[in-house]
Amino acid sequence: MRWRPRTGPHLLAVDACVAGVVTAAYVALAGQGGSDGLPRFSGPAWAGWLVAVGVGAPLAVRRLWPLPALAVALGATAAATLLDITRDPYVSTALTLYAVALLVPPRRAVAALALTLAVSAAVVITGEAALTPSGPWPEAVGTAALVWLVAGGAWGAGRAVRERRARAARRERRLAEEALTEERLRIARELHDIVSHSLSVIVVKASVANHVAKERPEETQDAIGAIERTGREALTEMRRALGVLRGDTATAHPPGADATRHPPGADSVPHAPGAGSAQLAPPPGLDDLPSLVRRAEQAGIRTRLRTRLAADLPAGMALTAYRIVQEALTNVVKHAGDGTHCEVTVTADSRGQVHIQVVDDGAGRTAVSGRGDLRGGHGLVGMRERVMMYGGTLDAGPRPGGGFAVSARLQAEHAPGVAPDRREPTA
Repeated sequence: MRWRPRTGPHLLAVDACVAGVVTAAYVALAGQGGSDGLPRFSGPAWAGWLVAVGVGAPLAVRRLWPLPALAVALGATAAATLLDITRDPYVSTALTLYAVALLVPPRRAVAALALTLAVSAAVVITGEAALTPSGPWPEAVGTAALVWLVAGGAWGAGRAVRERRARAARRERRLAEEALTEERLRIARELHDIVSHSLSVIVVKASVANHVAKERPEETQDAIGAIERTGREALTEMRRALGVLRGDTATAHPPGADATRHPPGADSVPHAPGAGSAQLAPPPGLDDLPSLVRRAEQAGIRTRLRTRLAADLPAGMALTAYRIVQEALTNVVKHAGDGTHCEVTVTADSRGQVHIQVVDDGAGRTAVSGRGDLRGGHGLVGMRERVMMYGGTLDAGPRPGGGFAVSARLQAEHAPGVAPDRREPTA
């Protein structure tokens, strides 16, 4: 991302005013007499006015055409020195050099500085020590050194401002890229948690229905009902997530459509019965954990939920806790089997620290349920990212006596975006 110069109308207006002042000053200097004994301009008035315009006018356009403005200003100032109009330290040239260093690519800006220093030194020494001497040679050299100091200082200031703005532009670009990456990760986590959990339940129940379709048709009907309910819930959460991403609060159903209608026997969907209210509903939290437990039980996991909350949690932390439990239960559904016992414990103390534990005994019948064909994904990665946002820790791995355990701790004082504890949890 290249830095682009900022040339606003107010800056051009300021330059125009400065150009007018400098031009008027040079016109006045061209009309002065030589009463102080120093060499003075004795040519026609129009020549003095022409030189004055050449010195001042480029300042008005130095931000638009810096190199041409520098060439005109340098030539006119050199003419003013040789014609004895004035022997100033090349202020007009210095101001255009500032614009050159600020706006022109570095190589061309350095070449313009070198040419300006060479021309100004040659003109000052020639005018003051050769054509119309006004003092000894060392005085002419001192004047040339002063011109170099003013011109070089202006060029250096322009270069410093250019570098500072370029660094600021790079920093803004880096922050924008980091924000985009973080937003992509957030979207990926949300979609993964919604889709993975629901599809895992659907695949398991479909596998069960396939195995018992002939021997126990009543179980097949129950499995199909669970698949339908899980699919509806997944659609509701997906619509909510997409509504948040779009920033759209309009309903997704056409006017008059009844989004609350369910077939006989179907359970009501948590939070939002329809797409429109799904977009307006709050994000899931700890109050929605029982629905997660019910879905796990529908998939054949015998689940027990225990919550001990000493204080209300912020919405963001409650959502994080919900997603961690959701992903942990998804892993139990995918990798354990029918009849697996699972215990979910969520505690929050008065200091705002949250402890989440999901433990299963791994004693289910994986081969019968068809879970052996399910593959792992990005669940643990997503859980780690969520925990790190709150400066917490995550431990996940097999238990010595069989089964799997997930343990997470969240710190309430760590808001998302604050540098978290980067200790690598065990997986």
